[in-house]
Amino acid sequence: VMSAGIARITVTRKDPRDVQDRQVEVSLDGERLATLLYGKEVTREVSPGQHRLRAHNTLFWKTIDFDLAPGEHARFRAINRAGAGTFSMLGVLGVGPLFLTFERERESE
Repeated sequence: VMSAGIARITVTRKDPRDVQDRQVEVSLDGERLATLLYGKEVTREVSPGQHRLRAHNTLFWKTIDFDLAPGEHARFRAINRAGAGTFSMLGVLGVGPLFLTFERERESE
């Protein structure tokens, strides 16, 4: 149960498109929030108003600015996904770039 004057955010890393490799670092308003491995999530109560959520997988950074109303629960998903050249580079170099998708989920999801 959440107080009417508080809002909440949840960041998940459970999408089936995720390659399940490498961590995603998440920060909220400039402070470290979590290191998400595949299958994990983090929830934090925050004050209503404007916030900045940032995520990175050591190669790509994504930032989402958003506004929360009192009592609102915003959900976000982070996905480490392979790109067109990831697997060919993996075969040659043993590593390949993982692209980061970071987005707010719609209410119906």
